[in-house]
Amino acid sequence: MLFNSRIFILYFLPAVYAGFVFLTRIRQERAAVGWLAGASLLFYSWWNIACLPIFLASIVMNFVFGTWLARSPSRSLFLFAVGLNLLALAWYKYAGFLFQTLDQIPGVSLSVPSIVLPLAISFFTFQQIAYLSDAHDGRAVEHSFPDYLLFISFFPHLIAGPITHHREMLPQFTQLLRSGGEVGRLTVGLTLFLTGLTKKVILADPIGTYVGPVFSLAREGGIPSFTLAWSGALSYAMQIYFDFSGYTDMAIGLGLLFGISLPPNFDSPYKARNIIEFWSRWHMTLTRFLTAYVYNPITLALTRARVKSGRPVPKRGKTTPGAFATLTAGPTVFTMFVSGVWHGAGWQFIVFGLLHGIYLTVTHAWHALKAHRPSLVRPETRVKTVFSVLLTFLCVLVGLIFFRVADVGSACRILLGMAGHSLRQPLSMPDIAGVTATQVLALVVLGLIVWFLPNASQWMRDYRTALEPEAGFPRTDGSFFALKWRPTFAFGLLTGLVGTLALMRALSAAPTEFLYFQF
Repeated sequence: MLFNSRIFILYFLPAVYAGFVFLTRIRQERAAVGWLAGASLLFYSWWNIACLPIFLASIVMNFVFGTWLARSPSRSLFLFAVGLNLLALAWYKYAGFLFQTLDQIPGVSLSVPSIVLPLAISFFTFQQIAYLSDAHDGRAVEHSFPDYLLFISFFPHLIAGPITHHREMLPQFTQLLRSGGEVGRLTVGLTLFLTGLTKKVILADPIGTYVGPVFSLAREGGIPSFTLAWSGALSYAMQIYFDFSGYTDMAIGLGLLFGISLPPNFDSPYKARNIIEFWSRWHMTLTRFLTAYVYNPITLALTRARVKSGRPVPKRGKTTPGAFATLTAGPTVFTMFVSGVWHGAGWQFIVFGLLHGIYLTVTHAWHALKAHRPSLVRPETRVKTVFSVLLTFLCVLVGLIFFRVADVGSACRILLGMAGHSLRQPLSMPDIAGVTATQVLALVVLGLIVWFLPNASQWMRDYRTALEPEAGFPRTDGSFFALKWRPTFAFGLLTGLVGTLALMRALSAAPTEFLYFQF
């Protein structure tokens, strides 16, 4: 069930919200938990009810293991439970890719199994692994099964995030229901929902129509012209930006309707001045998970090994950049490899992850060099900032090509086109005509929105929307923006007009999936 579909907007959401308000007003707290959990399971099974038993089995299994680990921590039990989660993820998401890869080896003949990929398996698997880890370490408090079920299945974030944490979600359920339901944030929640819907159906979907032909040409073996390659890549960068940020706004807005604040997950990543900052703004909850449960444990293990062997531990600014890089490069590249594999089964996703691992390693090395040699530090200027943002965006753009294509070869052909492969001969009229004035104008308008207008959290900065980000994930200061949302008649009229346009567009055509649904 899609947020931008008729069934969700006209039937599912009003019915679920009405039932929730009724139950909380008559103080039926446990019934309200069951109502939201049941509605979330219906939401999940709407796409394919055959995936529901797998989803429920995963929730029950991890609740039982988490309860045991919270009562009696056991390293063996923890590893066994995590192993079962990873085994299920590997089978449903990666078995087909593995069999297909092995089948290409000369002399090997394998039949590729037909496996239905359960919706959002990457999201709810990572979420539950984090819970198991905290239960093992004594940082998770026992909760009832209905609360845990709602924590995992809460429909606003279930399909494409944010990846929530038990410490920030389970207490909210308890506080919300004991207070009889905080349903007074209807205005802010609906405004965010309509903002996200507008991004999806008014901005992301139209620019996405220019993406398919270019990438299809590359998949069929053709090399796009210089203009087509760049227009296709830029169009996809804008499509995924507004598609993902639109989903995030809609998810956070839906959470607010039920008095639940979700964590921030998208904070103007194309404004980032380096790749480290980019990953603190793009899919912030995934970065948080990978940092806490992949990067930090590996770095800690390497540090302990160095201390045990009597070798010094490199520290930024106090040792040479090369020594510091030896400690961070491996964990960084491996963590981003995990990020790439998490996003999908295919060599293109592996390249995407490794590419960003290299980006991050180079950035960390540069920062370490500047810390070691302060003379390299130059004052921040507007020109320097613009150059840093554009360079970072170019690196991200290259990575996004691998994110979108069906195989590595297609990505290489698009990169060849962007590098000017077609410029060896004069551009033909079909090449130039392939990029319309409408597309160019759309890209310009979207670029102005991305780099010069506030995002949703900045626009509504006087009102609490998402949870405060954890340390290491600073939110962008929006104080220099004059544009600010207020619950006035003028803003209400503007929101109503734009929201009505978005609703009319969403309800008048078949809904398109959000790009992150495939993960």
